[in-house]
Amino acid sequence: MPESAPIQSPDTPPTPEEGLRREGMNWFTLRVASNKENSVRETLLRKVAIENMTHLVGRILVPTEKTKTIKAGKQRITETKLYPGYVFVEMRLEPDGRIPQDVFFLIKETTGVGDFVGTAGRPSPLKDHEIEKLHKDSRKPEEEPLVKMVFQKGEHVTIKEGPFQGYEGTVDELLPDKGLVRVLVTIFGRQAPIEIEEWQIGKAEEA
Repeated sequence: MPESAPIQSPDTPPTPEEGLRREGMNWFTLRVASNKENSVRETLLRKVAIENMTHLVGRILVPTEKTKTIKAGKQRITETKLYPGYVFVEMRLEPDGRIPQDVFFLIKETTGVGDFVGTAGRPSPLKDHEIEKLHKDSRKPEEEPLVKMVFQKGEHVTIKEGPFQGYEGTVDELLPDKGLVRVLVTIFGRQAPIEIEEWQIGKAEEA
């Protein structure tokens, strides 16, 4: 039996030394119940370790993205799943392309698990460029996440909150570091730039 790989913690990202895939393994996409991605991952990692199947099942990933929102000057960092409803599993298949029986039952008997993407009993492996993107998405960035801006430059918006509530204007510039949007508003017949938090504006209704 091959030497067992070290047990991953739930937050262990792939390391460059491990490469795109472990020897003899490939990556597959497992459908799971919504909002059960992390619990399925943790349960599978635990079961694989207990049953000593690390030579058949390698890494298991749930790629996430961190975004920052700013409201009333307060920052809040949220972590969202990039592929809701899916867990990515690295595993070794039988020579005929089927999932080893022990692995099949171990995965299928886990609460929240659906089917692998592919034909019945023979899951479809991810392509190299998909695996590269998967690894990139799974590495948690060291730098602080930026605010994910909803609006775009030139977009027509309405101010919903604050002293300029009810005014309409055009987005002139996005300031993601501060969570602000610079909006050009016409006041007393003159156009003036106003910096406002993104949550205080909305898309202007179509005429």
